[in-house]
Amino acid sequence: MRMIPEAIDQITVHLISNDFLNEERFALHFTRGKFQIKKWGKIRLKYELQRRDISRYIIDKALADIDHDTYINSLDDLVEKKWQQLSEEKNFRKKRRKLLEYLQYRGWENHLIYERLKNL
Repeated sequence: MRMIPEAIDQITVHLISNDFLNEERFALHFTRGKFQIKKWGKIRLKYELQRRDISRYIIDKALADIDHDTYINSLDDLVEKKWQQLSEEKNFRKKRRKLLEYLQYRGWENHLIYERLKNL
């Protein structure tokens, strides 16, 4: 908007003091939304928040806000859904590899993925 630096500083201070700009609130809503809607795992969520220069403390707090049981159930649902989508793939190893890559791209932890792959 081509404003002078003093005006930018004054506006920024006003927005922060009146709680219009709030990193913590943003991080909480961002993680909740991306987890529930896009089914992102904690690795992807952490990466995306770091890309937006959110502090480590706030990232940890936002990730801790995700309920563990809901997180695991969401992963199980995602695995089941993707496994059904890959039903046309006849090669079992190729099918597992595609599932693994899909879940890693979405940011799920490897140890959780491998636990699910053992049961297939």
